[in-house]
Parts: sequence; C-alpha cells; structure tokens
Amino acid sequence: MAAARKTNWLAIWISAAVVVAIAVIAVLVVQMNRQALAGAESPASAVVDEATGAITFGDGENVVEEYIDLFCPVCQRYHEGYSETVSDLVADGEVTLKVHPISILDRYSQGTEYSTRSASAVYCVADENPDAVYPFIDLLFRNQPAEGSTGLTDDELADYASQAGAGGAADCIAAGEYKDYVTKMTPETPVAPNAQGIGTPTVLLNDEFVSLSGDPQANIVDQLQ
Repeated sequence: MAAARKTNWLAIWISAAVVVAIAVIAVLVVQMNRQALAGAESPASAVVDEATGAITFGDGENVVEEYIDLFCPVCQRYHEGYSETVSDLVADGEVTLKVHPISILDRYSQGTEYSTRSASAVYCVADENPDAVYPFIDLLFRNQPAEGSTGLTDDELADYASQAGAGGAADCIAAGEYKDYVTKMTPETPVAPNAQGIGTPTVLLNDEFVSLSGDPQANIVDQLQ
C-alpha cells in the first residue's frame, strides 16, 4: 500500500510539473510573439499614420475610415458601390479618407496568407508612390481572387503595383515587408455594436459606424456635417 501511495504521489508531481512547464512555454511564446509584433517595421510613407495604420487621402472636414481586407468579397462590393462617391467627396475637399488594410481571411487562401500579403503590399505601394495607393487598391478589388484560392502571387501583386504607378515596390512586396505590421494593426479594428468580432468592411463617418445599405448617397453624402 505504501509503495502504491508513493507511486501515485510521484505521478501527481510529474503531471503537475508537466502542466507548469507547458504553461511556462505558452507564456514565453506569447511574450515572444508580442515582442516581435512590437518591433514590427512601420511604413515610411508620409501618408501612413504609424500609430493607427491609416493611409490618408485628402484633407476634408468630414472623415471616412474604411477597414478592408483585400480578400473580402463584401469589401469588393462595398468598393464597387461606394468608391466613386467617396473619391469624388475627397476630390471636392469635403472628406478625408483613411484606409486601413487589415487581414482577417488568411485561413481561406490555402496557407499563402493572401490577406496579409496583399495588405502589406498596399503599404509597400504607399512607400513607393502615395498617389498609386488608391489605384492599386482598385486594381486588387477588380481582380480579386475567389475565397478558397491561393490568392494572387507576389509577382502578380507587383505587376498590379506597377500598373498603378509603383513599379519600385516589387522587392518590398516579395519580402512581405509589412506583414508583421499588418498583423499588429488588425486587432485595433473597431468592432461594431452587437457584432461578434472584427468584420470587414468596417466603415466609420466622423467616428460613427456606418450601416451600409448599398446607397452611398444616404449612407455617406446625406450624413456629412
């Protein structure tokens, strides 16, 4: 009986030690990941707000913020339906547009991390030529690959960047220069009331969530200050 009790206590202590070791390893992994993201390289472009990840267009009194995943079909439909109106408002000096490229759909790209790669590519283009950013985003949405595919290759992203006017962004795109930065900024996306978590597109007008009905006149223009 004594030997049996000793064996049981030994098993308990071994199990406890294993649990503690696993917990310590988990904490270390989390800390290492946080440290890596904390040191994520930020875009150097003057149009990028390093603290928020926003790429800014225009200087109007009203502020439209768009949080988009380039792999998101709903974002593509939003862009198709709203981009002309928003671009006109920016050009007319009524709106400042802040675009946040984020990544929540990597799991649908067969391991290629297309959401993260494409968002990183947008920042690469911003570094190379700020005027090419919106045309690049437009090209990516017009040529959006289907969810469940591998997404566009880095070479294809670089080709669209060149078409948009940022031919020098190819090396940055191939290196995934801002993938860690995208990963760092994505959790900062505001969550709409009653939502289960981060969703795309998330659109704000003057810090208020916009309920998108497909009518840019009603949803954006009529709500301007």
